[in-house]
This record gives sequence, C-alpha cells and structure tokens, in this order.
Amino acid sequence: MAQAVLNARYSGATALRRAWAAQRVWIIAGGILLALVAVDPEQAAASLRFTADALIGTAPFLLLSIAVAAYAGASGADNLIARDFTGSPLLMIAFAAALGGLSPFCSCGVIPLIAALLAMGVPLSAVMAFWLASPVIDPSMFVLTSALLGPEFAIAKTLAAIGLGLFGGYVTLALARGGFLSDPLRPGVGNGGCGGAKVRAPGPVVWRFWEEPARRGKFAREARSITLFLLKWLTLAFLLESLMLADVPAAWIASALGGTGVAPIVAATFVGVPAYLNGYAALPLVSGLIGQGMAPGAGLAFLVAGGVTSLPAAIAVFALVRRPVFALYIVLALVGSMASGLIFQAWAT
Repeated sequence: MAQAVLNARYSGATALRRAWAAQRVWIIAGGILLALVAVDPEQAAASLRFTADALIGTAPFLLLSIAVAAYAGASGADNLIARDFTGSPLLMIAFAAALGGLSPFCSCGVIPLIAALLAMGVPLSAVMAFWLASPVIDPSMFVLTSALLGPEFAIAKTLAAIGLGLFGGYVTLALARGGFLSDPLRPGVGNGGCGGAKVRAPGPVVWRFWEEPARRGKFAREARSITLFLLKWLTLAFLLESLMLADVPAAWIASALGGTGVAPIVAATFVGVPAYLNGYAALPLVSGLIGQGMAPGAGLAFLVAGGVTSLPAAIAVFALVRRPVFALYIVLALVGSMASGLIFQAWAT
C-alpha cells in the first residue's frame, strides 16, 4: 500500500515536470494575467488588447516566414539554401548585413526567418549579421526618422544598422573558427549549425511537394510546430512589453538620457535595452530630447540598442538559441550600439 502511494506520488510529480517543461511559457503568461486580474483588472484588459494587437500586427511577417520555413523543409530546398550560405563567409556576412539594414522586418517579424535559417544549417555568423541589422531600420522607419530627426540622422541610423551587422557577423565568424558556438540552437528547435557548417546531408529537392502525401504531412507538421513555438514566446514577450510600457514612464527615460558628452551615450545604450518603447514610439521621445539638448549620438545609441534588444526580440532570441549565443547577441548589440553613438557624435561635432 505504501509503495503504491509512493508510486502514485512519483507519477504525479513526473507528470507535473513534463507539463511544466512542455507548457511553462503558457503557464507563466497565464500566471501573469491571473495576477493582473486580481491586482489591476484594467491593466489586465489593456495588456490583453496590446498583446492581441501586436500579434495581429506581426501576423503577415509570421505567416510568410512560417510558410517559407515549412516549404523549405517539405520540399528539401533548405539543403540548397544552407549550401548557398556556406560558400563565402566574408561575402555572405556583408550581404546579410546589407540585406538586414534594408529589409522591412521588425524586431519580431525577423524571428521566424532567423529560426528557419538556423534550422537549415545556415552559418551563425551570417545569421547574426542579419539578426543584428534588421530590427534597427526599415523603409518606413527611415521615412519617419527623416521626418522627425532629419535625413542625416536617418542615414546615420541605416549605416549604424549595417555596421552593427558587419561587426557582429565577423566577430561571430572569428569565434566560430576558434571552435566556439558550434551548436547554437536550443535542443528541439532545429538541427542547425554554424561556422564550420553542420549542414544536413543534401537530398533531392521536390518543388511540387504537395504531390507526395509524405511531404504534405511534413509541411503540416513543421508549420504547426513553428507556429506554436513562435506564438507562445511572442505572446509572453508582448505581454511583458505591455507591462513595461505601463510602468516605465517616458519622463524617467528622459531624465536618464539628458545632457551631452560621452556619459549620456553610454547611459543611453544601457537604458535602451530594458526601457525601449518601440521603434515608432521611441522616435518622438528622442526627437524631443535632442531638441532639449541631448547629444545626437546618445539618441542614436538609444534607438539602435533598443531596436536590437527590445523585449519581444530578446525573449524570442532567448527561446531560439543556447545561452552563450544569447549572451553574445546582447554583448554585440551593446558594444555596437555604443560605438555607433560615439562615432556619430564625433562626426556631428
């Protein structure tokens, strides 16, 4: 009898551990919402609306990227893409940085594309270059930045995005060639590799994959897996972002970033990581601060650092890659953003 009770308790504990491992993100998000309902029902409703609106806004990018990733897996085209990305690392990093600086992806919309590239076995150095450059600027952001801060600032931000991508890509390549970062993805996310190229054995490409039942099934499974993975992490990310927007007043950010010299640039870099609003909401704030005397370099550092490490993007990166790669991503973003601000300030003065 005692043994049966022990076995039942052990089975129950095992089931709880498995449920936590499989659904911990949804459990955390649900716990946050329940706590909000109990403490601040109005904020709970506002956070739900914010999360839903954010998911709907990024849906076109997510659906397109999910479809491309699932198609590549079902057709076998991912092998061709992976081989193309391993031909010339130096040129590929430059191409990825330039593409990232000019692409229309936001910090969240780029996540499924990055997941697909890493899962295909694309070298981490090229992916890192695109990953760092893409969230900083896009065509619509360039137009708005020009309107609020001037064309010179918009061009500087674009160059900063490309420079950050180049810097991050080449540092990552050097580390990969030194034997580091050999397996960037978390277990279960994919079978990607990096640098030295853990590329899957090439197989036949069947472009019209829907003509084969097995490949149709693979497409459905991969699309479902990627969708559920992204949905749970982005839901948590947007939920946390809504709380940050509600609890971190813009006046506090303004007081922390005011002034001139090197110190505000350093402060803006580190403040931009946790306190970034979003690419479009941050522009009026920075415009106002510069109008009040803040150094342009500090404004650029804030926008670049915040764009790359905004809460949804950072959480999604954390969900995809192992901790050393995530730490490298944050360090590269901080160092590159600070350097961009210092260079722009030196040029402006």
